[in-house]
Amino acid sequence: MNKIGSYLDFHAQALSLRSRRNEVLASNIANAATPNFKARDLDFDAEIRHHIGVGPLRTTDDQHLPTMVNPVRDRMLYRDPINPSMDGNTVEMAVEQMEFSENVIRYQTTLSFLNKRINGLMSAIRGE
Repeated sequence: MNKIGSYLDFHAQALSLRSRRNEVLASNIANAATPNFKARDLDFDAEIRHHIGVGPLRTTDDQHLPTMVNPVRDRMLYRDPINPSMDGNTVEMAVEQMEFSENVIRYQTTLSFLNKRINGLMSAIRGE
């Protein structure tokens, strides 16, 4: 059963992260009129690397030079506004709506990939 879980794990983690990013972006949109609210976002690429275990490069030989590269771990990022508002709010509706729409499409795509993998497993179980 562990091999089936690892077969589906990447897409399950991606769905979870996409869902969490949707919540953050929806919060930004909901707070578009809140003074001094800072628009936040999640770095999906860094988060998925962390969840699948891709981290800093490791040295395997004494002659290799160590690296100082560390992945960002579950850290919220703040969006820099293109047109800052007078009340200190950094939410820009056009940017947030575009990011939200793109994230929803990517969520649906990941869900389709996961469904195809599950259907493939079901076919294999049935012997088709």
